[in-house]
Amino acid sequence: MAPKFTGVLAALITPFTDDLKQIDEGRYKAHIEFLLNTGIHGLVPGGSTGECAVLSVAERKQLTELTVKFAAGRVPVIPGVGSTNTEEAVELAVHAASLGVEAVMVIPPYYDPVTYEQLKEILLEIHQASKLPIVYYNIPSISGLTLTPEEIAGLSSVGVYSFKDTSGNAPVFTEVAFAYDDKIKAWNGWDTLTFYGLAAGSEACIWGAANFIPELAVALWNAICVENDIKKGREIWKVIFPICKFLEQHNYSAAVKAGMELRGYQTGGPRKPFTPLKPEHQAEFRQLLLNAQVPLA
Repeated sequence: MAPKFTGVLAALITPFTDDLKQIDEGRYKAHIEFLLNTGIHGLVPGGSTGECAVLSVAERKQLTELTVKFAAGRVPVIPGVGSTNTEEAVELAVHAASLGVEAVMVIPPYYDPVTYEQLKEILLEIHQASKLPIVYYNIPSISGLTLTPEEIAGLSSVGVYSFKDTSGNAPVFTEVAFAYDDKIKAWNGWDTLTFYGLAAGSEACIWGAANFIPELAVALWNAICVENDIKKGREIWKVIFPICKFLEQHNYSAAVKAGMELRGYQTGGPRKPFTPLKPEHQAEFRQLLLNAQVPLA
């Protein structure tokens, strides 16, 4: 039986050394401590925010190892293991399982879109090899694969416990959350729909902005999902929403790292081909964070 996950799961950045050639372990440890000290409920390394597309297989394994080590059993770890190569995805999942993670997140192959049946075969192979529940990373803009609510729910037959919805399609999210909750858990992964996803009853969300506004992310979760205070949640969301909107208007991982830098945490910046935010965008971002009363360096 799959464990129950709940709360704000941070889609982690991958901090690099200043020359971008290696993962910076010291920076990563400091970042995880920062998140856990602010009450973040889980860690998701090696996803889009973590620049998985520019990490080697060895680096992806290292990242999972470091996350498990630094989390030290305090919160669940759900590493991203998706790949354009099924053997590679299986290898990463089996490695993650050997470290004692609670689940793995799987993005579909993102160059040539697969069919629904091929997707199920991939997920089943990962599930059977790792013996772990799967979080299906639903991101049609990258995978080229758009599923109906019925198809998403059908993934439960191949080991999928929940789906991270980064489609931006609120009606599909809602139908899965309301009509198929007995089969699969709907988790929001689209920043500007976070308030809606939580208000709709999502038991968890995977959120990149939580890297640099974990206090606000946890406050929003507590207001809506713990205190059932929708009015309080709305007031918190009012200051978070402009930040989320900004992130979605830029390269996401670069913008999240910019948020970390503005808070005084060194990240090494994004790895090529991605580039840091332009100075004028950094200035705009700084003002949004100041408006939200986020403490800056």
